[in-house]
Amino acid sequence: MTETLNVQSLRDEFPALKEPMRGHDLIYFDNGATSLKPHRVIGAVTEYYREYSANIHRGVYEMSGRATAAYDDARTTVKRLLHVPDGEGEVIFTRGTTESINMVAVGWGGRHLTAGDEIVLSPMEHHSNMVPWQQIAQRTGAKVSYFPLTDDGSFTEDA
Repeated sequence: MTETLNVQSLRDEFPALKEPMRGHDLIYFDNGATSLKPHRVIGAVTEYYREYSANIHRGVYEMSGRATAAYDDARTTVKRLLHVPDGEGEVIFTRGTTESINMVAVGWGGRHLTAGDEIVLSPMEHHSNMVPWQQIAQRTGAKVSYFPLTDDGSFTEDA
């Protein structure tokens, strides 16, 4: 049985999508820079700041313990959502997509890419996913290539 996605119900979860822009429903594509937050995320962050805003994994006082437990629970939830088996893999939280991509490009790419390797990107990539790969290619001698798009802006498996 295939469920139908209720787009309006999903949009209703994001307060920023309620306000029309130039007379139209807002469609937001800049998630690489800043993702819109649903009500439950806004509520959880507000609760943290209101009730137990403290450093994690550092304090021996109750508020720090609550913050640490919430943080660790969030990591466990993400691992479960990503189907990471217990004891395998790690979930790393960063400030956002740009920081995450930079960590992979510099950390993994800097260690594994060498002259002659090819980094293949889509020409439709967000700027934050192009620049780190261009920079690591310059440092390692790897080459950045872009696969071609069709006239309608899509790509094929052959490409």
